[in-house]
Amino acid sequence: MFDTLIKRMEQLANTNPEKMAVAFKKERLDYGSLYERITVIGSVLSDMGIRSGDRILFTAVSKPETVAVYLGIQYCGGIAVFIDKNASTESVWNIYQDASAVLLLTDKPMKEYVDKMRIYSLRQLYLSERPTRNIGYVIPEEDDIAELLFTTGTTGTPKGVILTYRAVYHILSNTIRGIGMTSKECILIPLPLNHSFALRVLRAALYQGSTVILQNGFVFAKEIENNQTEFHCTAMAAVPASMEILRNLMPDRFVDIMGKFRYIEISAGSLTVEQRKRLTAQLPNTIIYNTWGSSETGGALFVNVSEIAQDPKSVSTIGKPLPGIEVGVLGENGEFLSCSDASHPGRMALKGEMQMAGYWNREELMKETLKDGWLITSDLVYMDERGYVYMLGRADDIINVGGEKVSPVEVENVAGQCPMVRECACIGVDDPEGITGQIPVLFAVSKGTGLSEDVLRKFFVDKLERYKFPRKIILLPELPRNSMGKIDRKKLHVVWENRDVTSSAMNPVIQAILTRRSIRKFTDQPIPRELLDIILQAGYYAPTGHNMQTWRFTVLQNQEKIMSLKGVIKKITVDKRIPFYGFENPQCLILISNDRRNPDGCQDCSCAAENIFLAAHSLGLGAVWLNPLMKICDEPDIRSILTSYGIPGNHTVWCMAALGYPLGEGVLLAKKKNVVAFVG
Repeated sequence: MFDTLIKRMEQLANTNPEKMAVAFKKERLDYGSLYERITVIGSVLSDMGIRSGDRILFTAVSKPETVAVYLGIQYCGGIAVFIDKNASTESVWNIYQDASAVLLLTDKPMKEYVDKMRIYSLRQLYLSERPTRNIGYVIPEEDDIAELLFTTGTTGTPKGVILTYRAVYHILSNTIRGIGMTSKECILIPLPLNHSFALRVLRAALYQGSTVILQNGFVFAKEIENNQTEFHCTAMAAVPASMEILRNLMPDRFVDIMGKFRYIEISAGSLTVEQRKRLTAQLPNTIIYNTWGSSETGGALFVNVSEIAQDPKSVSTIGKPLPGIEVGVLGENGEFLSCSDASHPGRMALKGEMQMAGYWNREELMKETLKDGWLITSDLVYMDERGYVYMLGRADDIINVGGEKVSPVEVENVAGQCPMVRECACIGVDDPEGITGQIPVLFAVSKGTGLSEDVLRKFFVDKLERYKFPRKIILLPELPRNSMGKIDRKKLHVVWENRDVTSSAMNPVIQAILTRRSIRKFTDQPIPRELLDIILQAGYYAPTGHNMQTWRFTVLQNQEKIMSLKGVIKKITVDKRIPFYGFENPQCLILISNDRRNPDGCQDCSCAAENIFLAAHSLGLGAVWLNPLMKICDEPDIRSILTSYGIPGNHTVWCMAALGYPLGEGVLLAKKKNVVAFVG
């Protein structure tokens, strides 16, 4: 069977024109309007001279206009070439040349290349009025090229994956079958639309007549809740890293919000064993799928994690192939293995109607990848008797320790179960002593300050064979990742090469700074006075302008007084519409105030507060900055309480530091890295 998305959009426009097809915030298209836009865009492009087979680049912003333009290009016979919305202008120019494109559709500034490329506004094209001439849709041949997906893959060199109309149809069909997607779904896609995973989910949802809700990433968890509330989303597409981001961004709401989805499909990476067990336990009424796929194949191996998470034998599988997809395991000489296991793995080969036709302008690479109808991957796998496929890692990532093969995935799965490890990654490097050829090196991110090499080494005992033990362990504030949240192992090799600098930089002070998180919920365990004295000492040892030291540290440990103050603050902030996120049950509240006649009072208190937070974290305590008092400390009801504490009337309370033993992990917020500028 063969069908195109354009024919399907025409059908849905006739049978269900008012059903919402795609939305982004307040901008929405129903199926009738979407098909109308497709035909208008296709006709305008035709009037612009676009002919069948022409390559057209376009910036894949997460908005309905991208969907309409993508299909409008195919309506007039053009070949759609997706461009990352964050791609540099140089990268866009390189792909434009490589694809021999005739047009770039974007609203990004391209000043330095404006004379080298034909550029037109994506938004303007989307909003075009219907031209006087309306072209008809010519159904393409199955083997005609529909799309070019440019991906860096593991080589770092952009390569264009050629997808025919036949491949596109079978990729979307596999997604529908593998996930059980229905026409009733409302699917949230907070992923870049140029990525093959997001794109195949988009295609499948549109073909099914489902509703697609677009979102610009996972950085703002509130958007997921808003979209779910407004559109009643039943499903979501996610990558493993984004699930961890969401869990950290909304620890109190994660289960409530994620549990409303009927299913969540996770792809572009495999969930760890620990993640699988935790997610299925937290979300018992939400089906968790983990899909193996690639730009070259779309989703090919599917697994319902909710069904296998408690099965020790199959919990780590990357899935089974669907009917119509063949999987083979190749030995070192390229022969198909009749039997494979963890000790006898091989490269995974795939065959099916969904696979790419080749790489654009990459004949040699294509010959290496496509052999006798099989697509050869770089993934080292084995299969069990039930047809489940298990991955040991990419062939280039397997570590050769004195002739013994070590899977970095196996090491990561064990290390990831350590309660003090937030995330980790293992790579193989040359043995500095020249004895075993290679050694495993583990990079780990701590949940707090207690993680050390010794802690991890003891954790590995009885869990791994000795030769699999990481010979070196490096603690990092975070793991390097690419735009889709996958761990960047190439950058880890760079970190290893600069390990002397990295290791010395991660001293206890730096580790405390980089791992501190705001904590709002605490246990009932009291804080020992000797620890509190150290924390307060760290506060008043902070620098002050001109060494004035006009501050005051007022310490509350009486729970009744703490809750009474909280109640008064909450009432006033609500009346005055001042944000106050509150706190639960801190065992201690430190009010840091300063004489308002001191022009540096705010800065002095801020330095002291930061010292207090870092000291508390280094001692295993949690803390959070609460700042509403700086705006309302002169309200009569508040000032009366402050006076009863002995705080002078001319003092402004710049900070309240809530302290206690953490009840759970803090929120790991993404840090902006484009805020630093070096001036030569």
